[in-house]
Amino acid sequence: MAQSAASAPLPSSSGRAGIDTTAGRAASRHTYAAIDLGTNNCRLLVARPTDGGFTVVDAFSRIVRLGEGLAQSGRLSDEAMNRAVEALGVCSDKLRRRRVCLSRSVATEACRRAANGREFVDRVQRETGLALEIIAPQEEARLAVLGCHKLLEPGDGPALIFDIGGGSTELVLVDPGEGDHAPRIKAWWSAPWGVVSLTESEGLAAIEGDERVPAYRRMRERTRHAFSRFAELLPKDAANIRLLGTSGTVTTLASVHLALPSYDRRAVDGLHVPIAAMRNISTTISEMNFAERSSLPCIGTERADLVVAGCAILEAILDIWPAERLGVADRGIREGILRSLMARDGHAL
Repeated sequence: MAQSAASAPLPSSSGRAGIDTTAGRAASRHTYAAIDLGTNNCRLLVARPTDGGFTVVDAFSRIVRLGEGLAQSGRLSDEAMNRAVEALGVCSDKLRRRRVCLSRSVATEACRRAANGREFVDRVQRETGLALEIIAPQEEARLAVLGCHKLLEPGDGPALIFDIGGGSTELVLVDPGEGDHAPRIKAWWSAPWGVVSLTESEGLAAIEGDERVPAYRRMRERTRHAFSRFAELLPKDAANIRLLGTSGTVTTLASVHLALPSYDRRAVDGLHVPIAAMRNISTTISEMNFAERSSLPCIGTERADLVVAGCAILEAILDIWPAERLGVADRGIREGILRSLMARDGHAL
């Protein structure tokens, strides 16, 4: 169910620490970690604080499709849980090898929605030692903003930050921040459509069939309807509006826009793409079949079945927030977690 809040400050983090040792805290250079288990991906960042920021010392990302089949059964499947536990085991090993002193591991929409989500969390604790925390949509939105807000275009107009996930999409309306401080959240919304859930709602047969263009229009309209109440909270006729997206969808489409032969975070993170170009790319991808999408270097077979839904969600966002450019962030929840943990220990970020 969609949720919203208006005129809310960024709430403080209240998550549990997965690993916290006195020896680690006494080290001259603390090492921190953040794990984000989403509906589609399992991601890890390990970092150490530096002056005004942090340096990543290890990272891991794997597509696990934890939410596969969830829309039909209401439960996490055994196969999906096995894939996720295996990936989390890799993360746990990295935390030990890097002697991480403080970490936070979060799970989002798939575990929130699944009837056996808590059972899965208990299994993760038993088999990997990780204290996986199922966070609320508001906390997910807060962490995403904290992790990527520095990439907002300069300006004094209102800004919309969004995160297209596997099982949900978070939209956050923010006031401009002062200096490096995180902006104030004015309103937020969590819609139950992400690239996995929206794909499953339409069905791969429809997306890949001869009628895939009408199927794409249906997905776009389904998402726009889910955003309609949030759209009523948005300022009308606002000047100098800004837009920033963090997700695999926007980084993938930015890579296609740049015609990159392979993904390059340095080229994508912080890029600003004209909206017209993003719409053209989305339309082109929606008209392609699976083989054609797979042939694009930064999509490939792993993303070819889900990228169409991502395009539909992105276009629905552009419909309600007609900015001139889209800012692209290859950072989000994990970076937000790291900043929260480091700030808690007194590091100036």
